[in-house]
Amino acid sequence: MLRILIIEDDAEASAYLAKGLKELGHLADQAGDGEAGLEMALGSTYDVLIVDRMLPLRDGLSVIEELRKAGDQTPVLILSALGQVDDRVKGLKAGGDDYLPKPYAFTELQARVEALSRRPKAGGEVVTSYQVGDLILDRLAHSCRRGETDIPLQPREFRLLEYLMQHAGQVVTRTMLLENVWEYHFDPQTNVIDVHISRLRSKIDKDFDRPLLHTIRGAGYTIRDTAD
Repeated sequence: MLRILIIEDDAEASAYLAKGLKELGHLADQAGDGEAGLEMALGSTYDVLIVDRMLPLRDGLSVIEELRKAGDQTPVLILSALGQVDDRVKGLKAGGDDYLPKPYAFTELQARVEALSRRPKAGGEVVTSYQVGDLILDRLAHSCRRGETDIPLQPREFRLLEYLMQHAGQVVTRTMLLENVWEYHFDPQTNVIDVHISRLRSKIDKDFDRPLLHTIRGAGYTIRDTAD
């Protein structure tokens, strides 16, 4: 369960988000303007903040900048109708952790919020390896094995698997993969993800008794141990 603050002046959109998050078992507070949102964020502890960029009284980027100045490092997902690369860069430079252009799918927002909540806290322990079932990825040795079998990976395959394992059990969307694995802030309209997912699946699943990498139709991909 996460405690989330939604700072959004569109009452209908805010209510929709809050309802969806609560149905997932999270706690969701709401603020209708930047001043109220900043006060609530500074006065309570949240796992993730969802901040609309265009807000009355104080805009979203100003809210984030004030939080960072106050030493608040709570992960922030920025929502905005401004989706150009320059707009995203401004949001990230202001202290945002992720940027989701409107309109968006709730499933993608959910995945991004959960991904932000899993990031190591400032000063926290650095994760050096990931494990899902009998699949182990060692970030320091840059190696991968499943059971007793070593699995050679190309650099992009390693980064792709690393990102999937960072978010094990969660749905990872194509947009998330493009931005975080390929560092594309646009869809190149190619099958690059499908090709790499297929290659990765052939290496980590093909010769083993159960699959770990799953396609979620219409949503994205997830890595999980079906034996759990």
